[in-house]
Amino acid sequence: MPLRLEIKRKLAQRSERVKSVDLHPTEPWIMSSLYSGSVCIWNYQTQTMVKSFEVSELPVRSAKFIARKQWVVAGADDMFIRVYNYNTMDKVKLFEAHTDYIRCVAVHPTLPYVLSSSDDMLIKLWDWDKGWMCTQILEGHSHYVMQVTFNPKDTNTFASASLDRTVKIWSLGSPDPNFTLDGHSKGVNCVDYFTGGDRPYLITGSDDQTAKVWDYQTKSCVQTLEGHAHNVSAVCFHPELPIIMTGSEDGTVRLWHSTTYRLENTLNYGLERVWALGYMKGSRRVVIGYDEGTIMIKIGHEKPVASMDSSGKIIWAKHNEIQTVNIKAVGADAEIADGERLPLAVKELGSCDLYPQSLRHNPNGRFVVVCGDGEYIIYTALAWRNRSFGSALEIVWSTEGEYAVRESTSKIKIYSKNFQERKSIRPAFSAERIYGGILLAMCTNDFICFYDWAECRLIRRIDVNVKNVYWADSGDLVTIASNSSFYILKYNRDLVSSHLDGEASVGEEGVEDAFELLHEINERVRTGLWVGDCFIYNNSSWRLNYCVGGEVTTMFHLDQPMYLLGYLANQSRVYLIDKEFNVVGYTLLLSLIEYKTLVMRGDLERANTLLPSIPKEQHNSVAHFLESRGMLEEALDIATDPNYRFDLAVQLGSLEVAKEIAIEARSESKWKQLGELAMSTGKLEMAEECLLQATDLSGLLLLYSSLGDAEGITKLASMAKELGKNNVAFLCLFMLGKLEECLQLLVDSNRIPEAALMARSHLPSKVSDIVSIWKKDLQKVNSKAAESLADPAEYPNLFEDWQIALNVEATVAPKRGVYPPAEEYMTYAERSNESLVEVFKSMNVEEVPSENGDDAHEVIEDDGVEESQEDAVEVEPDDSTDGGVLVNGNDGEEHWVLTPDQ
Repeated sequence: MPLRLEIKRKLAQRSERVKSVDLHPTEPWIMSSLYSGSVCIWNYQTQTMVKSFEVSELPVRSAKFIARKQWVVAGADDMFIRVYNYNTMDKVKLFEAHTDYIRCVAVHPTLPYVLSSSDDMLIKLWDWDKGWMCTQILEGHSHYVMQVTFNPKDTNTFASASLDRTVKIWSLGSPDPNFTLDGHSKGVNCVDYFTGGDRPYLITGSDDQTAKVWDYQTKSCVQTLEGHAHNVSAVCFHPELPIIMTGSEDGTVRLWHSTTYRLENTLNYGLERVWALGYMKGSRRVVIGYDEGTIMIKIGHEKPVASMDSSGKIIWAKHNEIQTVNIKAVGADAEIADGERLPLAVKELGSCDLYPQSLRHNPNGRFVVVCGDGEYIIYTALAWRNRSFGSALEIVWSTEGEYAVRESTSKIKIYSKNFQERKSIRPAFSAERIYGGILLAMCTNDFICFYDWAECRLIRRIDVNVKNVYWADSGDLVTIASNSSFYILKYNRDLVSSHLDGEASVGEEGVEDAFELLHEINERVRTGLWVGDCFIYNNSSWRLNYCVGGEVTTMFHLDQPMYLLGYLANQSRVYLIDKEFNVVGYTLLLSLIEYKTLVMRGDLERANTLLPSIPKEQHNSVAHFLESRGMLEEALDIATDPNYRFDLAVQLGSLEVAKEIAIEARSESKWKQLGELAMSTGKLEMAEECLLQATDLSGLLLLYSSLGDAEGITKLASMAKELGKNNVAFLCLFMLGKLEECLQLLVDSNRIPEAALMARSHLPSKVSDIVSIWKKDLQKVNSKAAESLADPAEYPNLFEDWQIALNVEATVAPKRGVYPPAEEYMTYAERSNESLVEVFKSMNVEEVPSENGDDAHEVIEDDGVEESQEDAVEVEPDDSTDGGVLVNGNDGEEHWVLTPDQ
């Protein structure tokens, strides 16, 4: 197919019969009006329904967006026009517009007007700024008026199509038609204006199964498009491509070339009759409404037809018009930020006799070849003069200025620099694509074959599905891009030359070692180019990346689809273009690329000589590259960002360097990270300093408790109190055996019930004081609950083993602040869960106050017989031990009892 149009289905939604479709100009929305009486809005990106309006019980034959008002206007068979706000779903207006079915509504592109046409044979103009008043009624048709549409080139005029077999052209404000186009043998269902270029054309579709193209200035029929097997129900000129689309009740949509009028393609999605076509200027999306649903397709690619030469001159094609801009015309004093649109002065260069589908400079920039419509034309780049032309599906340049033309899948011609045919080739396979460069490449869908330009000898066959081929200027490197990845190969030209010069035989696969696979990268390349040994490309996620030695670096995240034009070394900038022909540039230093290339080759000495030429702001990028190569020490020397240098120092274990950075940064997180690292490497003094700087109380608690550093824990307790970190303070005090302070901390923290429980467990002598405080506090909330709290001073019988607990406290209190060395830990480890009260009870020891007030010891035997005071057990601390009590029991044995801090 000469136009080589790629058609992709982007949305398919089943529904009841679709009578009209429309595209929103800014949102990714499609609107369908249904025969069932509903209007649905679909999001074609998410494939979901956004809104649905139940308009009428009768068919809604036409609905349009009024984007500037956030409205939807719909006309139905109940003869009413309804207007909705598509954001709030509110009904803005409802009024009876006609006396029969409303066939079409059309919105004026700039004025507050809506046209409506009906089976009552009338056309009416409505002004929403005047409360939807009817400002004009147009009579003249003698049958149903099926469609009305405004002329985009002269919005004061519009056309109407009627089943009376005519199309009439009207002017706003005039009651009579300007003229009538009469040529169809049956009723006319649809009409549309040509939007591109200067041709004064419109197209009509009829029940006579044809579509006609009219020149409305000469009022003559230019072409009749025949081929449909049923009524033509919808027609349109594509706003961006040189094609006409016609939809029919035969279930097909036909694509015709708008210049040659040949049939390019026929689409059939099996959804029965076609009723509507919708499109939007600036987009390649087209919506089709069927009996059984809605289809959206995208025709062609959105990559602009543009080319840039090595000096910065860009030539692009807007339809058939050729324009040029010069990047160097932007003054050096104009500071353009990366990604910012360049303020370029566009100059009209001329027009092209064919519709350009590709445009490309030759290697020295003197000529430009345009290809399309099955032909090619070579123009001079400056004066846009025709130098050569011929038949071609595609054309490519060699690095020396020769070019090859693919006339068909079985015929390829090679031309010299002087545009003279030099060789004709008929490959033994179907050549679907060709690529230029150092070698001439011919592709099928399964493999690529490289040939030399001089003799067309096979150099190498590679089995891969190829989407594009990019050669480095040196001719030693080539990128082969496939659907999902790309391959970087080294071309061994010397080996190939010696092989061919030696007249050695070349098999079906070519020279075996002609190419050496260097790297395979699992990314899809949209567009790419080589700068030295660096391959720059944008991927499927629209990130601008470059690859050096197999290492991929992301330069920028593009916020919209952009396509690579070229690289200007004297500006150190790579340039891209979008589909609206906006040009942007991004900085990419050649010295940076050369440095990375030398590092990849292992030539660090030469690489270091280039380092001073790389600006300081790029040094972090260099350091990241070195880190990716495992060269952490070199990366640390070059990196300038403190955070990054700190991370590198931590990775290297260079704690002193990391400490210096942390001192400068004054960052708690850095001190904490460094402290943990110092602790893990056994540098405890540095760990303590770092944790203090980071105010990491938890880390300090772990450190001091592990070391048994009572002095440190004491300081930590004070620090924690000041910072309000009561949990850490409590743990510190508890480890130090300062139970009274623990108790006071709980009271001060208003955790009185917990204080009472702690006192019961560890300081029973303090229970009465705490209960008194608890009662006062609880009294504020619940007086009955406060009164129910029992004080052991008043009700000792309610507290089990109360007297023993008091004796235990008095016995162990003197030893509470004595800390045994850590080496004796195992002596106490097995007894850590012992209960002093239970130990005292098992020894049958009970301390009772004597009559004279002194404490005495009385032993109660199991049989209840009281022993003499002289035989009582002696309980006394042993000075030879720290942190425990030696109890002499009646059984003649000595028992060690731990104090609570053990």
